[in-house]
Amino acid sequence: MIFTLLQLAAIAAVAVCLYRWRASVRRRNTQSWESLLSRLQPSWGAHGLNDQFLWDKGLKATPEENWKRIKGPYGLWAIYQNARVMLEMADYAARNTASFDRKVLETLRSDATHIRVCVLKTLTQYALRDANESICANAFCATSMYTEMAARMTQLMRGSLGDMFPALAF
Repeated sequence: MIFTLLQLAAIAAVAVCLYRWRASVRRRNTQSWESLLSRLQPSWGAHGLNDQFLWDKGLKATPEENWKRIKGPYGLWAIYQNARVMLEMADYAARNTASFDRKVLETLRSDATHIRVCVLKTLTQYALRDANESICANAFCATSMYTEMAARMTQLMRGSLGDMFPALAF
């Protein structure tokens, strides 16, 4: 009797997971471009983290200065969330344009995964102790990967979507 109840509970749990997964796929497929853009979080200080800053001042600035520039864990969390949104934007472009390169989509997925793992690792280290030099260096690594991904994403989207894609500061 208990074994039968456990089987029913397992089947019910799998059914609920499949239903939630299908609902999230349906919700993702019905999103508009404007709703995706509204989910980006540009207010965490990414405006100053362009390629020029990273190459000119990034090598001269201390990790602590970079940590302050991205607003510490708040900026890292925004990077984490924006990486997911950029993935959804790439998926949107792939679904709605015929000229979207599938290899580039795979590269963007890989980059976003690396960024998210790096951010989670850094935030976990930060939760366990105060910001030290290694945490700040990991944050700088995540930030530089993020700005490179955002730059590639901008070029790719402008090529695929044209005027539909505005100039954004990720």
